[in-house]
Amino acid sequence: MYIYSLYIYSLLLSIDYSSKQTCRQMAPTFKKNILILTIILTTFFILTRQGACTDNFSSWLEDLRQEARAKGISEATLHEALDNLQPIPRVIELDRRQPEFTQTFWRYLDARVTEDRIERGRMFLEIHAELLDSIERDYGVQPRFLVAFWGLETNFGDYLGSFPVIGSLATLAHDPRRSDFFRAELLAALTIIDDGHISANEMIGSWAGAMGQPQFMPSTFVRFAVDADGDGRRDIWHSLPDVFASAANFLSKSGWQRDTTWGREIKLPPDFPLELTGLEVEKSLAAWQVLGIRKINGDDLPRLNIKGSIILPAGHAGPAFLVYNNYHITLQWNRSDLYAIAVGHLADRMVGKPPLATVRPASEERLSRNQVEKIQELLTAQGFDPGPIDGVIGSQTRQAIKEFQRTAKLPADGHPTPELLEMLGKK
Repeated sequence: MYIYSLYIYSLLLSIDYSSKQTCRQMAPTFKKNILILTIILTTFFILTRQGACTDNFSSWLEDLRQEARAKGISEATLHEALDNLQPIPRVIELDRRQPEFTQTFWRYLDARVTEDRIERGRMFLEIHAELLDSIERDYGVQPRFLVAFWGLETNFGDYLGSFPVIGSLATLAHDPRRSDFFRAELLAALTIIDDGHISANEMIGSWAGAMGQPQFMPSTFVRFAVDADGDGRRDIWHSLPDVFASAANFLSKSGWQRDTTWGREIKLPPDFPLELTGLEVEKSLAAWQVLGIRKINGDDLPRLNIKGSIILPAGHAGPAFLVYNNYHITLQWNRSDLYAIAVGHLADRMVGKPPLATVRPASEERLSRNQVEKIQELLTAQGFDPGPIDGVIGSQTRQAIKEFQRTAKLPADGHPTPELLEMLGKK
């Protein structure tokens, strides 16, 4: 930094304030010197900040080492996983990046339940039939669902991610935004390495630390991963017996029911009260039958002693689904209605069930994140509670939209649209 200071001093001396040069004559030289000075000062501050961040990370990492030692993680593992570790700026960039537009139902489904994925899923169901049948006997999870999860998570193992899991988790654990969560995940990842399931270099996954062919977070691995092939390691990266058994173990212990499906597309009667839609409303199939709910082809609902809820992922003009217990379990894997529907529909299509019968609109207008935030702001201003104003359409925002729609005598489907935003703005 002494060199920078000396150069800045020489630049200042180069400006001859006592000379008789005109301002116009001095301007080019002065502007050039100011530009150089700006570049130097900017570089100085960046280097200073980077140095401070590096020092801070090193101190934080040493504290983590102490905690890991206290949990019994070996020095060999700490040396393998943490020596020369540095934060990964790209991970923070991805963590901060938010999608500009919300996902619409049909766009999401079209991108994930493709003809190619359906055909490959059918092929893998046949190729791995013996393995999948044995896992169904042990865990009670139907093969088509295991293959559907596998297909959506990593495209049947084609893409497991490209980030070093330890580096990603350390970066996110050091960052203050969700530090506690990712610190626990990092310690779990170190435990997995210490137990000999995989090396630090081979532990590759997503930028957020999801790992292997089922994309388990380390804590999920610790609780649910299975050594199905008997080699002494729970290898969800390379061993398909371990992959399928681990996924089935997670689903089974979460409450998956072997004798029911996930849900089905249904037909609503014209006068159906939309207030009865949503996962918070649950009724027996017999009760839904009395209310006029039928299969999409018009047939009666099955005469089974189970309960279900009706959801409208694209609003009252889109498809309606009657979803059961296994749908709720899918949400424990990924808390997204669109994801859960995609898993169920892909599983159905792989065993020959038809595409959705509801006619899709000619076009779907997406809401931007800013538009969703505006909807949340306007709902709040009018006495409804959409939760945090974050541009994310969660269950609380949908419930607030429903309440507004009821007071405005609109179809209360809880679905955000440009028309809803316009109406809110006029209130």
